[in-house]
Amino acid sequence: MTSNDGYAVQLLVEKGFLSAEQVDAAEKSVKAENETTLDVLVAGGVVSEDEVLGTLAEQFGLKYCHINPDAIDRAVVEALPAEMAKKYAVVPVVAGAESITVAFSDPMGYDAIDSLRFVLNGRDVQAVVAPRAEVREAMAKLYADDEPVDVAQRDMIEGVEDGDGDDAPVIKLASLIITNAIKMKASDIHVEPMEKEFRVRYRIDGALRKMDSPPKRLQGALVSRFKIMSKMKISEKRVPQDGRIRITVGGKDLDLRVSSVPTNHGESIVMRILDKSNLSLGLPQLGFLTDDQATFERLIKLPDGVVLVTGPTGSGKTTTLYACLGQINTPDKKIITVEDPVEYQMSGINQVQVNKDVGLDFSAALRSILRQAPNIVMIGEIRDNETADIAMEAALTGHLVFSTLHTNDAPSAVTRLLDIGVKPFLVASALRAAMAQRLVRSICASCKEEYQATERELKMLGRISKTMPEHLYHGAGCDKCGKSGYKGRKGIFEIFNVDDEIQRLIFDHAPATVLRERARAMGMRTLREDGMLKVASGMTSLQEVLRVTMGDAD
Repeated sequence: MTSNDGYAVQLLVEKGFLSAEQVDAAEKSVKAENETTLDVLVAGGVVSEDEVLGTLAEQFGLKYCHINPDAIDRAVVEALPAEMAKKYAVVPVVAGAESITVAFSDPMGYDAIDSLRFVLNGRDVQAVVAPRAEVREAMAKLYADDEPVDVAQRDMIEGVEDGDGDDAPVIKLASLIITNAIKMKASDIHVEPMEKEFRVRYRIDGALRKMDSPPKRLQGALVSRFKIMSKMKISEKRVPQDGRIRITVGGKDLDLRVSSVPTNHGESIVMRILDKSNLSLGLPQLGFLTDDQATFERLIKLPDGVVLVTGPTGSGKTTTLYACLGQINTPDKKIITVEDPVEYQMSGINQVQVNKDVGLDFSAALRSILRQAPNIVMIGEIRDNETADIAMEAALTGHLVFSTLHTNDAPSAVTRLLDIGVKPFLVASALRAAMAQRLVRSICASCKEEYQATERELKMLGRISKTMPEHLYHGAGCDKCGKSGYKGRKGIFEIFNVDDEIQRLIFDHAPATVLRERARAMGMRTLREDGMLKVASGMTSLQEVLRVTMGDAD
């Protein structure tokens, strides 16, 4: 009857519902291999199911009740998809905007409710206990029209157009995968066909987290649904494709950049979630320390020159550039961007989408927009010599130019520009600064706690700061952060200012190590040093800073 009948029998004896003699007699009457003592006692009328479940529910602090499927509103049923209800053997009985109450029949199997809480992250899940027959009857009646889609139905699913067949379970499941990712504040959704499973993972605060995955048999139907939503060719499964999904969730307009790549076991789909609310981030929200923020604010208000943001993919460069543009976007300035692709639409800014199919690459677009007499230009990325030369020349003719480079640290931006063929005198004359950045996970405010720093940790921090903290902080792990101890991310930064001496060194083709030494002498903090100061302030953990600055020897 339950996941642990022995415990239930012992509890019923302690509560006076059964005697030791009745239990002994029932044990001798057990005949079938899968029959239990409790089954015999209930079948013989010695104890009722109500008494068993009521006692167990009370023991675990749960409410025991009877449910009537006819009294359950349809809106409540729609709050919990059929596949989830059947997987966890629960039925919804009450649902609100932020909470849901479900009924299940095995108080000893409470781990199913914990799993459901994890899947419905961000929603309060409460549970009540009801008779097994009533749960089964309610499930059959409430979800009668929601049988899982079989692979045999794939062709039908592939032919569905947006707006048609909204009741199809595969459409609901595809929407659920996206909305759950948004609720959990994921940056990416990875839908990956493996040999024996169809894996779904969310990237949350920079780390991939595996979710409950759909059945392997739904792989074809779900992939096709995502391709339909992103306007890809469903019939083409041999070559990579790119698409875009525009949706509104909870009143927020969101764009998803979708990529499809054929693999050994089917098409892998990755959806990058572009949340327009990130555009409201100002420089203070990026994680700057006070002095670095003042330095960077001075740089982005210069009348001309090139300011570069460097770092690997996923280090927050685009967010930083948009925050810069948002801060300096005033009616008296004309701002034009060249991007591939345009990730966010910004009010008051002219944004140009690169289109290589018609010959509109970065360099061609940049040449054209300079004829538009802009004050400020943002180039999504400097990738080649021609684009770099035009950017430098634009800076020398009175434009302020922002762009990104893929380098490990800030001084290496100079080396990278020289390597792709930009003349040293152009770099020395036009470059005003380069800022390297990384993203570190912030300690969850809900479970943040102090701990006594080890001698090794204090030694590492002592190299950076003369003022030693008495304690460090970490996240203990809670429901709000998915037990990770982290929630949200902030930046750590390394700002390389170009002064007269560094201009001379660049003109002389000095290596990055020499440039770095000069910058350090001027007071530049390295990425690791900036991170350590943020460890001491309690913003992040030492482990996080070491993880993202492994290449930083300082």
